[in-house]
Amino acid sequence: MEQRVVEELRQIVGIENLWRGEPMSRHTTWKVGGAADVYITPREEHLTAVVQLCRKREIPFYMIGNGSNLLVGDKGIRGVVIDMSKHVDHLTVSGHRVVAGAGALLSRVANLAADNRLTGLEFASGIPGTVGGAVVMNAGAYGGEMKDIVRSVKVLDREGNELTVEADDLQLGYRTSCIPEKGYLIREVILDMRFGNSEAIRERMNELRRQRAEKQPVEFPSAGSTFKRPEGEYAGKLIMEAGLAGHLIGGAQVSEKHCGFIVNRGAATAADIRALIEYVQAEVERQFSVTLEPEVRFLGEF
Repeated sequence: MEQRVVEELRQIVGIENLWRGEPMSRHTTWKVGGAADVYITPREEHLTAVVQLCRKREIPFYMIGNGSNLLVGDKGIRGVVIDMSKHVDHLTVSGHRVVAGAGALLSRVANLAADNRLTGLEFASGIPGTVGGAVVMNAGAYGGEMKDIVRSVKVLDREGNELTVEADDLQLGYRTSCIPEKGYLIREVILDMRFGNSEAIRERMNELRRQRAEKQPVEFPSAGSTFKRPEGEYAGKLIMEAGLAGHLIGGAQVSEKHCGFIVNRGAATAADIRALIEYVQAEVERQFSVTLEPEVRFLGEF
């Protein structure tokens, strides 16, 4: 990337919010990934200028949150990575409505909701992602999903214009939305929730936390569920029945605790993880004629 473009970005976001050659292994929950050409943590008021500059200079850019649903290639990312989780994380509550910056952690939003007797987000209290990323993929667990509570989002479009998009226009489905297709970048999420009983809300959150600890490999770096649920099936069950529990490629392993997870045993590369994903897909297809679709996003050069 040309030095003049880097300097223009630095003038917008400040010297303290821009890094060159930043290892993405520091910013993904799998703890893998090569270096980004430029990594920035802009404040919300700088987002529009950053997007417009990247468009003008024809520099590719990618918005990330907590890196919890992301596999970054070992050769890194060409262009600009915009990390929303550092400064675009404001939170306010007004009645039964919660307004959250796209980079706010789901656990923090869920706890604030509980503090205000608001129910509907308990399912997400243990998901290690941001509210913006959760809307993009319509994250869900334990019978709940984001589309149940999203009212609208504020976004930047491809040209950097600010828009408000109502939930009905987001095409929220199973782990999908129209947001990537339309090139929207979420700035803020407005949630419509319901009042409930504080003790019941907290108990449900604690119950789900216990279930995650018992059933999921939280002791190893992962990106959560690696595959979407096939229609009428469960990915983890198919993978287990294919005899792949504990299967290793390099430092990547199909979790023995929950076969729907691929974990980093400590020295995995992105190539290891991707190779294991592809091997699992091939075996499940061969044995059961079921195509497993990754739930994770692949980014950068492998």
